[in-house]
Amino acid sequence: MMPSPAPAFQELYGPAPLPAELAHPVLAIGNFDGVHRGHQAVFEAAKSMANAVGAKALALTFEPHPRSFFSPETAPFRLTPEAEKLHRIREAGLAGAIVLPFDKALATMEAEDFVRDILVARYQIRGIAVGFDFHFGKARAGSPAFLQEAGQRYGFEVKVVEALRDEGDPISSSAIRRALASGQVGHATHMLGRPFSVSAEVRHGEKRGRTIGFPTANLSLENGLELAFGIYAVHVTTAQGQFNGVANYGRRPTFDNGAALLEVNIFDFSGDLYGQTLHVDFIAWLRPELKFDGVDALVAQIREDARHARELLEKS
Repeated sequence: MMPSPAPAFQELYGPAPLPAELAHPVLAIGNFDGVHRGHQAVFEAAKSMANAVGAKALALTFEPHPRSFFSPETAPFRLTPEAEKLHRIREAGLAGAIVLPFDKALATMEAEDFVRDILVARYQIRGIAVGFDFHFGKARAGSPAFLQEAGQRYGFEVKVVEALRDEGDPISSSAIRRALASGQVGHATHMLGRPFSVSAEVRHGEKRGRTIGFPTANLSLENGLELAFGIYAVHVTTAQGQFNGVANYGRRPTFDNGAALLEVNIFDFSGDLYGQTLHVDFIAWLRPELKFDGVDALVAQIREDARHARELLEKS
């Protein structure tokens, strides 16, 4: 007899009740921006608890990110937009994800009401797993300690996952953003458990790269991306396959000092990419973006950057 296929990952939005096959779950709760190694540890704790009691493990997360709701002008850039976050949660092996809208009603809900009305009454949970720094409810009054006390009163298990560390830093979304902003791509990779990546559509640019022998795919990334300006060794996934490449993220000071743009030179590739969405993994930061005295000096440096990137990527 052939084994039954694994149940499909389910994405559930808003206050809808859980389907019968996901009833009485164990929830991993958090914002999970980045779905980094610390978040992965929370997922593993939830899966372990669920296996022990014969339940399903689900993620409970929020959109938009609470900091975007409270202060949209100063909110940090997203390491993983919603679709990417859900993709990573699916890859982690959970049975599904509940996405609650983070709105005024949720932001002003008392921590006790969130536990009683949502976790217990709506989802009838068997247990929850959270990170050591998770807070929720009005004025962030809900804490891991609060959840543990509530679990004793309502009869559900609580697992608080302590901080993981990498190169001395507690792994967090904020630490990953700081690493990316300072060009520490390797450090960010270690904390994420994978390379930092972006996906964007190829747009028409000035086509300067063609005139100097280095055609590039131009990608406009979201506003507020705090990625260090400079040259990167990258892996690029296209509809035609996966390739190595070298990329510049910056404002092109030699030419126009314009809006920030990601320009990717894909090695050993020919074809039309306009309108295609590329996925770019940042493997290493090679150098900062520089202003050159002329095109000849720029071309010489690009050749060196490409050589360096090829050499590094062949070893990785």
